[in-house]
Amino acid sequence: MFNLPACPQCAENDTYQDGDLYVCPHCAHEWNADAASSEPAATSAADAPRSVLDSNGNPLADGDSVILTKDLKLKGSSSTIKKGTKIKGIRIVDGDHEIDAKVDGTGVLLKACFLKKA
Repeated sequence: MFNLPACPQCAENDTYQDGDLYVCPHCAHEWNADAASSEPAATSAADAPRSVLDSNGNPLADGDSVILTKDLKLKGSSSTIKKGTKIKGIRIVDGDHEIDAKVDGTGVLLKACFLKKA
């Protein structure tokens, strides 16, 4: 009997090998046989810090100041945030719109592709 590694995603021992890959029948996770290690399943992509880049490719972090690169209409409102507006103290959040900020006292969610680091 072969000694196959446990699944790194769900930690089940019922894995099998399919060509160059190991496969877990419980969670359907596949991983490379060469990259298999005995590390526990606690390290996952969800635990890693999220990296958000601005329109120029600079990394953004909580508390940074950014500048808008395009006029943006606020959804559900007739107002517009103008190009060149400086926004201070951003927060990185999960979801489609990565940036949570306050502009003129109004909370808005923004996409990082419309921002550049100040």
